[in-house]
Amino acid sequence: MVGDFGAWLACVMMGLAGVVGTLGGRAYFARGLDLVQRDMAEKLRRLRAPTRNLRRYLILWLVAVTLTLVGFWLVLHNLVFGILICVFLISAPWYLLRRMAERHRQRIEDQLADAMVTLANAVRAGLSLAQSMEILAAQLPKPINAEFHQIVGEYKMGKPLERTLTEARDRLKSENFALFAAAMLASHESGGRLNETVERIAQSVLELQRLERKVMSETAQARKSAIYMGLAPAMILLVYYFVDPDNTTLLFTTTIGQILLAVAVVLNVIAYFWARLILNPDI
Repeated sequence: MVGDFGAWLACVMMGLAGVVGTLGGRAYFARGLDLVQRDMAEKLRRLRAPTRNLRRYLILWLVAVTLTLVGFWLVLHNLVFGILICVFLISAPWYLLRRMAERHRQRIEDQLADAMVTLANAVRAGLSLAQSMEILAAQLPKPINAEFHQIVGEYKMGKPLERTLTEARDRLKSENFALFAAAMLASHESGGRLNETVERIAQSVLELQRLERKVMSETAQARKSAIYMGLAPAMILLVYYFVDPDNTTLLFTTTIGQILLAVAVVLNVIAYFWARLILNPDI
């Protein structure tokens, strides 16, 4: 009887602690959720994806992650792996979205030099800046043509060209496009030979791209080695399981073993991303 009352009292106290923690941390939770929503919305806009129901999806995802943690804790009695999997479930969507936005930005960077050359030729032929950008929107491949489609469409609807270019610069987060937009704005405001300026910028962008490709080719083998190093611990653990299955199983069935595995996974992930950061220098 006393033991049942103690267990009941412990459950009540844990429930009260959860309610108090939820009410006290509501402001911090909302602030953190707003920060994540702004960051993911910015990347989704860069990918030209809808962001209308993003907050609802984030809340549903957090609920699913919480249920996963509760399931590992109460059903499988494996809190350590539950926490590790929940951390992965929380960080994986953000990381994948970040990678997709970065690849989209890189594709635009690769197409930007050709866009500059096309614009310079159109301006040299006597077309206005707005007409030249219409040609870019019609002739360039995806995804950069969508950006110029939006710039031209907003300009035709009455938005000032300076504002459309500034919004595109802020949306793309590209240093080369920012330089390109600054040259167009300067020519639009004060005149000058836009074609010569844009051609010089295009030559600089091409040279930077050549250097980036050279660095990527020089470090390609090292990046593959980082992937192999990240997979090596899992392969070694599999080999140890066939050599000594009883002691290897203890890593998954005991609390201290689960903690050691969780720490090893975290350190392995940190080492992989650290290697990727070293092997991707900013030129």
